[in-house]
Amino acid sequence: MQEQAVNPPIPGSPALDIERDVNLKPYNSFGLPALAARLVRIRSEADVRRVVDHPELGRSPKFVLGGGSNIVLTRDVTAVVLKMEIPGLRLLEEREDAWIIEAGAGVLWHEAVQWAIEQGYPGLENLALIPGTVGAAPVQNIGAYGVELKDRLDSVQVIDLVTGRPALLPASVCRFGYRDSVFKQSGFGGLAGKSVITKVRLRCLKPWQPVLGYLDLERKMHESGISAPTAAQIFAWVCEIRRAKLPDPARIGNAGSFFKNPVVSAEQCRDIIGRDPHIVHYPMADGSVKLAAGWLIDACGWKGKSVGGAGVYEKQALVLVNRGEARGAEVVTLARAIQESVYGRFGIRLEPEPIVL
Repeated sequence: MQEQAVNPPIPGSPALDIERDVNLKPYNSFGLPALAARLVRIRSEADVRRVVDHPELGRSPKFVLGGGSNIVLTRDVTAVVLKMEIPGLRLLEEREDAWIIEAGAGVLWHEAVQWAIEQGYPGLENLALIPGTVGAAPVQNIGAYGVELKDRLDSVQVIDLVTGRPALLPASVCRFGYRDSVFKQSGFGGLAGKSVITKVRLRCLKPWQPVLGYLDLERKMHESGISAPTAAQIFAWVCEIRRAKLPDPARIGNAGSFFKNPVVSAEQCRDIIGRDPHIVHYPMADGSVKLAAGWLIDACGWKGKSVGGAGVYEKQALVLVNRGEARGAEVVTLARAIQESVYGRFGIRLEPEPIVL
């Protein structure tokens, strides 16, 4: 952890604008109703320091909110909501082996990917159209089509929410796992609720090597007749694939893939294949096997079903949706019913991706 000196006081700094009793429905992609007792829009690192030094907010618990694409709100939020809106997108440095891109935590992730491709910095194309903000990407270690954020991360700028002290964390200390990181962990050494990400530095490697090992991308190559696609072509293909499979949160409330794809031993996989030979599975380099959670859910007959206003998307069983006026409790009830069903048939416990509040 590379610690930096504490910044001096900000002379004549403007007072924080504290919004009270804010409806969070527009700020979460599921469109679930909940009130934030206090919300502060963070547009700069100085704003974080103002929160830390504030007599009312400084000692209160904090909840960091990016694009709201990875949360399920089941109740009102009493913690101070830090709505991350820090802008900025630039090429920070060009190295012999990589381009280093720096993005503010409030930048939409897809916009950062698109900008990088348009500027000629390939490497992020497989992660196109993932909802949320840049600041949330390391928290979840987002991933798609054979690439995870950890594969493209250089470092993360954070600020301690108790001391206000900034630090630059290299990717090597972020404890990345499958949809997990030190920023999501609250145990020993975890930073959940203790720090806030303000900037992210992404590493686009040279020479660029396309990642095309997924069936959907192989199908696009076959259909197009393009055997050596450019990064821009892969970007376009990924966008087409995701739009065909996943609902637009602006039209149908959702949080993307609701469950993690479970990882089992080769022996467990053979046992399941013996009972269900059509199960979709992906062998891993360490000998384990990743199973397609969407296939497991679909096999249990959940596609298209509902609990109250919450339902399972008709085109992709891995996605839970808000059919109109769903409440967070209904989403949780549906998710638990799916978990019990999958466990009863396959002996596998599905783990949710979103944070449930």
